[in-house]
Formats: sequence, structure tokens, C-alpha cells
Amino acid sequence: MITRQQPAVAYFSMEVGLASHIPTYAGGLGVLAGDTLRTAADLGMPMVGVTLAYRSGYFRQHLDAAGNQTESPAVWSPADEGLEEVGSRVTVRVCGRDVRVRAWSYVIRSPVGGRVPVYLLDTDLPENAAEDRALTGALYGGDAAYRLAQEAVLGFGGIALLRALGYEQIVAHHMNEGHSSLLALALLDEVTGGRGGRTATIDDIERVRARCVFTTHTPIPAGHDQFPIELAQRVLGPEITSVLAITGCCPADTLNMTHLALRFSRYVNGVAVRHGEISRGLFPGQSIDSITNGVHAATWTALPFQELFDRHGANWRRDNFNLRYATSIPVHQIREAHAVAKAALLDDVAALTGERLDPTRFTIGFARRATRYKRPELLFCDLDRLRHIAATAGPLQIIYAGKAHPLDEDGKAAIRHIFAAADLLRGAIPIVYLENYEMALARSICAGVDLWLNTPEPPNEASGTSGMKAALNGVPSLSVLDGWWIEGHVEGVTGWAIRDGTGTANPAALEAQSIYEQLESVILPMFYERPEDYGRVMRNAIALNGSFFNGQRMLLEYAADAYGMQVQVTAPHASRTGETA
Repeated sequence: MITRQQPAVAYFSMEVGLASHIPTYAGGLGVLAGDTLRTAADLGMPMVGVTLAYRSGYFRQHLDAAGNQTESPAVWSPADEGLEEVGSRVTVRVCGRDVRVRAWSYVIRSPVGGRVPVYLLDTDLPENAAEDRALTGALYGGDAAYRLAQEAVLGFGGIALLRALGYEQIVAHHMNEGHSSLLALALLDEVTGGRGGRTATIDDIERVRARCVFTTHTPIPAGHDQFPIELAQRVLGPEITSVLAITGCCPADTLNMTHLALRFSRYVNGVAVRHGEISRGLFPGQSIDSITNGVHAATWTALPFQELFDRHGANWRRDNFNLRYATSIPVHQIREAHAVAKAALLDDVAALTGERLDPTRFTIGFARRATRYKRPELLFCDLDRLRHIAATAGPLQIIYAGKAHPLDEDGKAAIRHIFAAADLLRGAIPIVYLENYEMALARSICAGVDLWLNTPEPPNEASGTSGMKAALNGVPSLSVLDGWWIEGHVEGVTGWAIRDGTGTANPAALEAQSIYEQLESVILPMFYERPEDYGRVMRNAIALNGSFFNGQRMLLEYAADAYGMQVQVTAPHASRTGETA
């Protein structure tokens, strides 16, 4: 248990996946943030989280029979979910108005006894103007002005709240992506002692840099938040905008939130080895390290596998690296645990869709945010070839899930493409698309499918974590060699690679051909004809990938390389649920 006077890490993230029923996350970035905070609780690491309350959530997804997506607000109430309002309130200046901000406290309690408080900032107060009450309404909603105003509440309001609550000894303000980088200007105001940011010296800036670290998750320039300087002046005010200008964070009269974070951070990292390399190319002259993402093992390991690992005495919750001893688990026990997880998934599918899938069929899972670069429809480049594979190499069924952002027409088109392919393949290959992909559904899919398919367009996968969750449950990946899979892939041992078509006349066609070849010649024959061999690949996925690509290894690297803290894995054996409250 931490006290507010104890040196701690303040972890700022635009979205945080706290629980499946609390819609304060949109996808991998938020779920990673939640896994990081859960892991900190397991390790007893002094950390506090800061995000926004998002009373309208991200959105609820509705799909019609043709795959057309519509959305409705995912309204929730912090009080109804048991969050406690903290006593302190702070004020943030937005668009020339004083906006009052309160916070709700959600406490992550680890089964091993640690706890991490997370503060959700909320502007829905009667004393605020209507447009200001809505600032903490929708996650990734509204226009650019709305987004920048939210980021001002997160950065300036978050620092003000921590001070109001008595958090004085923060060893690192960790910016999880650039959305929270305005916190650096709040710190600059502190270190100048009220002189004003325009008087800041190099020494002042270095004092802020000594207190900040930054993780970038975006491998393409267009993915970094950028705002015209005129908009920054309107939302943030002339004083703050002038500070941005003198600190060199507004190239080409544009406020680039990543440039701001880079300017004010002593340590910067990408989220996979390859992503670190790409980031150094995007930002020449910057010192950018890499710490490959990991997932919270107890959260993402299905109950049959938790019980299996417990029976073999791995003490894996205390030290996730002990999952390497899965190599001693008999293959038939791996397969039995997977059969239980698969049955649970197919029960969920039946409840959600009314369609009962066959537990004996080879089941492929693809559950990601629906957007163009992830190419969820790549599997359907050649439907005749896919029919032939299912008829000759072994029957298939496919489970899809994933939301497209309301403004992402390409992502919505991809969902419609999958529905159209499902209609054309009806009678040959059952295909279901599950609405409202969220954490509980992700746990079920990651554990219950037989193969995890991942098809991003290289090099756009910064890391990816869904395949890591699958690996904890003995589900191997068939994936493009990008992100974490470059590090986790051992051909035929932990899973299989999709051949890279970059530089060819038709990369997608070549990569789809590679998927078909792997399924037809390698994966399906092994699954149906040599199930013991397939079981060994499943076991290797746990022992090699699950034991390494987890939150404990990730956060221990952050502690050593980014935070300058000494943390040891010393917690006692935990209960079986792995749940937090």
C-alpha cells in the first residue's frame, strides 16, 4: 500500500481499461494501461493512475445483417459502479473559461495485497458551462477542439489534482502516448515558481525533463496528435501557446503532442524492438529506447489454464517467468484445458449470436480494432481457395470481433466485407462477427480459439498484445512479422509467420497466399492428423511467449530503465481468480 508522501510513479493515459463494464477504454492502448496498473499492484510498485471519466464511454456497437455499424453512447455512472469521489477539486483554464474538475477514485487491489489508486477526472459539474460539462463525456469523440480540451483537462488537471491530494514525491510522470503531454507545461509552471513559462530557462526545462518519461505507441506520422497553432491559442490561451513556441514544440505552426513529450522527457521508448527502430527513424536525433509490451497474466489466463498451472506448482502469479516450466506439463493436459476454454467460448458465441459452432472444428480468431492497416479482411482475398482448404485440409470456422471508430469509414467497410464473405462462404465455413468487443469478450476469444490470426500492414503494428493474451492460453499465432511477433515468433515452435509482401507488386495478395499455404500445408494437417504435435506448439506458446511477454517483465524493465526504481518479485502466492476490484 502506498502513501501519498511515498515516492511514486504517476501514470497518465487518455484511456485505461479498468474493468470490462467500465467503458473508459477503446482498444489496446487502454487495455495495456490497465494491465500496467494491475501489474504495479501485483509488484507492490508505488504508482498512481490518472485518466478521464468518460461518462458516455467509447460507444456501443450495433451491426445489422449486412455488417453496417451504428453507434450509441455507452453511458455509465462512476458512483453507480462503486467509485468514490475524492474531496479535492481543481480548476483548469480552457477556451478562456475556468473549468472545475473533480475526480473519482478506482482502486486496483491485487490478490497478492498491493493496491494502486486510479483517478478519473470529471468535468460534469453544475457550476460548469454545458460545453465544459461535456468535456469528459466521450472517449475519442468530437472535433479537434474537443480533443485538445480533453487533453488539457488530463495534463493540467491531472497535475493539479495530484498536488491537491498531496502527491509531492513523484519520481516519474509517465506519459502513455502523447495525449497527456501538456502535463509537462504544468510542471514547467511549477518549476518556474510563478515566473511564467515564457521566462523558462534551459535549466527549468531540464528540471521538468528529469521528472518525465514518455512511451510512444504510434509508428506512423499521421497517428500523432497535431493541432493548428490557431486552435491551440483558442483552447489553451496565448500564454501557454507562447510557452510552446519558445520550447520548440510547434514545428510548422502546429502543436505536435509527440514533439512536446519528446522535448520534456528524460526517457523515451517504443513498445517493441522494431517499433523503437522505426521511432528513431521518425524522430531523428532523439534518444528512443524500446520496452516491448506485456499483458497482465492473471487477468488474461482463462480459469482452466490457471487451474492447470496451479496444479503443476509453477507459482506463476508471483513470478510470471515461472510459466517457462509449462514445458513439463503433459500435452494431453494442455489440450484438455483448451477444450474447456473452447467450450466456454462457443457457449458465449451461441448466447450472442444464436449460432452454435462445432467444438471439433479448427477455429480461427481475429479480434482487433477494426481499421484499415490491421486488414481484418485479408483472409478473404481468394474465397475459392479458402473453400478448397476447408474441404481438403480440414474444416474451418472463424470468429471475428472489433469496433471501427465512428469516423473510420475504411474500418466500417472492412466489417461489411467480412459479413459479405461470410454470406458467400455459408455452408462451407461458418463465420461469426461478435458485437461490442470488450475485455470480457476478449478473454473468452483469446483463450478459446485454436489459432490467433494477425494481419497488420507492416510496419504499422507498433507492438500488439492480443497474441500475447492468446499465448498465455496455449493459442499459437499465425501473424505478419511485425510488432512483438518479430521477437516472439519461432517458426513451427511458438506459431507461424505470414510471408512479408512488402516491395512486391501486390503485397496483400502475396501475404494472403502465404496464409493459405500455412493453413493448407502445415497448420491444419498438424491439427487434424498430428494433434500431439499441435499440442506441443500450444505448450511452447505458453512456456516461451507467455513467460516473457507479460506485464511483470515489462514493468520491471520500466522500473530499471525509465523510473530508476528497484523493484523485486517477492509477493506471496496469489488466489486463483486474478481479478481486481
